[in-house]
Amino acid sequence: MSNELETATLAAESAAQIIRKFSANSHKLNIELKGKNDLVTDADLASEKEIIRIISERFPEDHFLAEESASDAILTNDRTWIIDPIDGTTNFAHDFPIYCVSIGFWENKEAKAAIVLEVNRNEIFTAEKGKGAFLNGKPIRVSQESDPKKALILTGFPYKDLDLLDDYLDLFKSLIQNTHGVRRPGSAAYDLCCIAAGRGQGFYEYGLSAWDIAAGSLIIQEAGGVVSDWENGPDWLFGQRYVAGNKNVHAFLLDEIKEHISTGKISSVKTYQ
Repeated sequence: MSNELETATLAAESAAQIIRKFSANSHKLNIELKGKNDLVTDADLASEKEIIRIISERFPEDHFLAEESASDAILTNDRTWIIDPIDGTTNFAHDFPIYCVSIGFWENKEAKAAIVLEVNRNEIFTAEKGKGAFLNGKPIRVSQESDPKKALILTGFPYKDLDLLDDYLDLFKSLIQNTHGVRRPGSAAYDLCCIAAGRGQGFYEYGLSAWDIAAGSLIIQEAGGVVSDWENGPDWLFGQRYVAGNKNVHAFLLDEIKEHISTGKISSVKTYQ
């Protein structure tokens, strides 16, 4: 294990302990709105502060792109930690049991190490570039199921940007009819790890931020999966149009998106930075 992954694991585990303490006293939880349907709690802020504190002690010159403190979503070639202190805040705020700590370490605009820790089940998904993906220390691989009709698809529903809602519902209807089913756990980071572990075969969503997918994407790739934007291009980290899965189901989802999302709405709204 590299120093970076070791540090990320320490930070994620410490943050998870803080989150569990807030959860045990959820009646005292302070919940605020950052924007339309976009929540932040004092647990998010405390988790992020703890993660940055631990990483900064070991790597004082490194940079951070963290959900609650980022002023601009820009990635440079510098050593950068992309952090979601609680991915699934709405779940957490409602005491719905799927939410994660997500930490990705990037350098030269490439993911080098990643951890996603699901707090309630204490499932720890990790990966390092070129070294495979793991769940609680055991290797994981994406599903080899190639038939979309036998695939379980994971997604997230739009809650801030509703511009694609009608098209999105058309796509959703088609996938319900042509796959084993569609699930929406409420945490993109966890969704990606489930794909990496073979629990589902594909994932798609729009309106995602870099910290939602920076760690989980490396875990999928190291588990043998594919990630891209909706045009099968590289603008997925900041492009807000994201699809992932094993090779065959990833291709199937791209075709479905092309068929059901209006022309001009498929393209990423931001270019890779």
